[in-house]
Amino acid sequence: MLSKNRIKYINSLKVKKYRQLSQAFIVEGAKSVLELLDSDYEIEFVLATQEFQQKYSTILSRNSAEAETVTAQELEGLGSFQTNDSCLAVARTKENEFLSYQEPEFVLVLDDIRDPGNLGTIVRVADWYGIQKIVCSEDTTDFYNPKVIAASKGSFTRVQHFYTDLTTYLADQAAGKSVAGAFLGGESLYEFQFPAIGGFIIMGNESNGISPEVEKFVTAKITIPRIGEAESLNAGIATAIILDNMSRQISGK
Repeated sequence: MLSKNRIKYINSLKVKKYRQLSQAFIVEGAKSVLELLDSDYEIEFVLATQEFQQKYSTILSRNSAEAETVTAQELEGLGSFQTNDSCLAVARTKENEFLSYQEPEFVLVLDDIRDPGNLGTIVRVADWYGIQKIVCSEDTTDFYNPKVIAASKGSFTRVQHFYTDLTTYLADQAAGKSVAGAFLGGESLYEFQFPAIGGFIIMGNESNGISPEVEKFVTAKITIPRIGEAESLNAGIATAIILDNMSRQISGK
């Protein structure tokens, strides 16, 4: 039986203020928890059904985190998603450490991405295309929001993130480098040549796009050509299309 204090603690971590105070966050579901167990994150504890513990006993034994047996009903009452019927973990957040640009990599820059689902999808897409660093504006939604972690499908364990003032960061890191920004009007993505030496790719706010302050650092405005009548693309989908074209150009495939 879960203690009231533990239930209260887990529920508090659904709120950004308490995640920051506790320096901890929730990870739900078998896939994400297994990715977490195989990562360098410090894990406070794992709550898992007896079936999960039996199936993954070897993986659990390799980690020093406390494992407590719970029922599927208890997990459903704790988590944010009703589909969680196997496990939930609480892990320690990482320090907001500076991420420097290293040629020939591409760094993804997010200017005020507010939707947690979008951010989680972007993290997952970045992982798929080998992007290891995401630099976020201070107004971008919290990386450790449960919906971000869930949407990333475990990719949060492999993609580094850094929250900062983007104008200060780009002034320091992007001078003399390629900075491609996604705009509704600009050069066709299919004609733009991503440099082999890498650079920065900026994605803007879902409604307002890239802010004027950040736009000043953009060296190339790129757009995904529209064929149909849709007004705009979801930020996660747009990121996937841009990174796919970048990847195919750089790899020559």
